[in-house]
Amino acid sequence: MLKIVLTLGIRPDLIRASRIIKLLEHHPDVDLKFVWSGQHYADNLKDVFIRDLGLPEPDIELGASGATDAETVGAVISRLHPVLEELAPDVAVFLGDTNTVMGCIAAAQLNIPIAHVEGCMRSYDWRMPEEKYRTVIDHLSDVVYTYFPEYADQGVAEGLNPRNLVVVQNLIVDVLDDFYYARRDQFDQFASPAFFSERGIESGGFYLMTWHRRENLEEDDSVQAILALLRHSPRPVFFPASYRTQKRLASMGAEIPAQVRMVDPIGYREFLTLLVNSVGVITDSGTVVEESAVLGIPSLQMRRSTERPQVYDCRSSVKFDPAAHQDYADPPQLFEKLERLAATDWEHGLGDGVASQRVVDDLLKRLKGGTIRGHEVADSHLNISRSYIGDGL
Repeated sequence: MLKIVLTLGIRPDLIRASRIIKLLEHHPDVDLKFVWSGQHYADNLKDVFIRDLGLPEPDIELGASGATDAETVGAVISRLHPVLEELAPDVAVFLGDTNTVMGCIAAAQLNIPIAHVEGCMRSYDWRMPEEKYRTVIDHLSDVVYTYFPEYADQGVAEGLNPRNLVVVQNLIVDVLDDFYYARRDQFDQFASPAFFSERGIESGGFYLMTWHRRENLEEDDSVQAILALLRHSPRPVFFPASYRTQKRLASMGAEIPAQVRMVDPIGYREFLTLLVNSVGVITDSGTVVEESAVLGIPSLQMRRSTERPQVYDCRSSVKFDPAAHQDYADPPQLFEKLERLAATDWEHGLGDGVASQRVVDDLLKRLKGGTIRGHEVADSHLNISRSYIGDGL
């Protein structure tokens, strides 16, 4: 049996990894241990997603929360280390770019091979803790599963061994094929008049919103810029807000615009139902802009820069940079652009729906063939290094 430890920690992790978990869970050659870091811990941040997606409960819960990023990362490393030491897996798998992926340091200290799913993304916005985390884990990993060739090129440009990089396409297409498109009749029934009436909105007459990034919450001017944007919304805005976002807005004494209805976090089925019945989504989430692109819903993206430029390439997204503040944005014009996008169609180009299978097939092939160790230096890299030495660089 191939021993695999998969460590996740936040709800987008559960969404993106859901197909991979199901493929590994029932594989006859795999002993999968599912570890939950505890970065997200409340029912509506974790358990409801496990139920909605039909996933198994974690085998091990680390309970590694903290008041700061440093506390959380430290807890993940210190609590995952003895787990990995006892289980001695053939590979430790991580996904994404959150505090949880810093558990890769524990795996590296134990010389356990590391696989990083959703690697080599770069926003080149160093304010983001995610940018730092994804850079660290990519350089520690023995194999990196990345979405597109341009992402692999970014990794190679940083010195990563091209033999360690595997292009698989975007996992979110697989998830939506399995969870939404295969159950579209159920979603249509769920989206009843009562569903929208209970939430004080009308189907096809509102914007959905998410807002959680540190750079958009910790900088006061960016918070005010986002609130100013919302005050210009021509439609009601339904806003399931994370508890951290709610706490930050409350501590600032922020005045929520009248057309915004802020509620507690919601489950995945409810979120997708709202998304596909909205005119558009206002968000700073990487996952949400991809989901909306696949589902044909435009997004107004509250980011200075993104590690997912494909949503701009396919013309499903409009940009708003909160850090540039009102001087560089015309909110009414932004909403006009969003409304125009809502009346158009696009090809998302994010994948063909089998990315998860590609990850599993390649990972098992490497494990069975004894080639999971990826830090042997490629001949091409040796040649490059020698040429640098020869040039006196």
